[in-house]
Amino acid sequence: MVKHLLFACLLFEAIASAQQANDYSDPKAWICRPGGHDACDVDLSTTVIAPDGKLTRESWTADANAPVDCFYVYPTVSTDATPNSDMVADEAERNVIRQQFARFASKCRPYAPMYRQVTLAGLRSLMAGPGGAGLALAHGLQYDDVRDAWRYYLEHDNRGRGFVLIGHSQGSFILAELIRQEIDGKPVAARLVSAILLGTTLAVPRGKDVGGAFPHVPLCHAPAQTGCVITYASFRATSPPPANTLFGKVSDTTMEAACTNPAALGGGSGELHAYFSSAGRTIMSAAPAKSWGDSGQPIETPWVSFPGLLTARCASNENANYLEVSVHADPGARRPADIIGDLTPNWGLHLVDVNLAIGNLVDIVGQQAKAYLAGR
Repeated sequence: MVKHLLFACLLFEAIASAQQANDYSDPKAWICRPGGHDACDVDLSTTVIAPDGKLTRESWTADANAPVDCFYVYPTVSTDATPNSDMVADEAERNVIRQQFARFASKCRPYAPMYRQVTLAGLRSLMAGPGGAGLALAHGLQYDDVRDAWRYYLEHDNRGRGFVLIGHSQGSFILAELIRQEIDGKPVAARLVSAILLGTTLAVPRGKDVGGAFPHVPLCHAPAQTGCVITYASFRATSPPPANTLFGKVSDTTMEAACTNPAALGGGSGELHAYFSSAGRTIMSAAPAKSWGDSGQPIETPWVSFPGLLTARCASNENANYLEVSVHADPGARRPADIIGDLTPNWGLHLVDVNLAIGNLVDIVGQQAKAYLAGR
């Protein structure tokens, strides 16, 4: 198992050594930058569907004067046939920006580099053998690209501002390594507003909130806490992690997988403020449009939200620590049918980890930004 994983890492590192570094001074190397007419410049207006079926329209605007920055690394979405992707943004990359990142621009200035990620084809190859893909995802060409983009951002764009790191899946693996190598224990850590690392597994000592994955960066326990990390992997309450789960468990018996509930950072259960594409699209799906409610009125916005429908709490079973997501027993006039996001039971709700709580997360970033500025 170890030999296979080492071989995979060496293979991807060999590919990396044959590639030239990206020039992140070129705007084309970024899929989002502040003020750009790019993948973050999208319509995020939302139809809010109440339990009684009443529809209201929620508008959205970016804040050009946001007080902090957000640096985002997107998950595995590339459909390129090669092990690592090219640097040309296609619909897969643009769609994941709409789903997971653009909404944060109401609270922070958005930075999202293109990077030569491990593609879906490359991920399948890594997962075909024993040992998993996590170590390989966090090293090699994909990590080097993000590190280079990060260093360029710090030197040319940051100007001493606070920053939020946001990632999902492969993006979270890479950002976790970036924190270990470039931020944790270094002076720049004073500017870390928070790190939102979703769809991954971060180890912490049992019963503690710091140590393990990061020596000095604790878990977030309050919306106004700064310099901390929010992390979870989501599963339905009706389909908890099985023995072969891909998330929520660690091999070291002195450690456990961290879970922070964005709907209730202090603990317990809370209401998820979810946003879903009105067409039923997830980060890797172009499913046909759903009927989200019984009103018979057409949904004329690209997004829908349904307050009170979903709740979450951090939970544990014999296999994992995870974010347990429950659908209200009485959805009222809402008909979410089956919220798209399941792949197989061991993946859980991985595809919609971010969608499920993006409203909560955006609100938290706003509170953290205020606390960070107040503490300077």
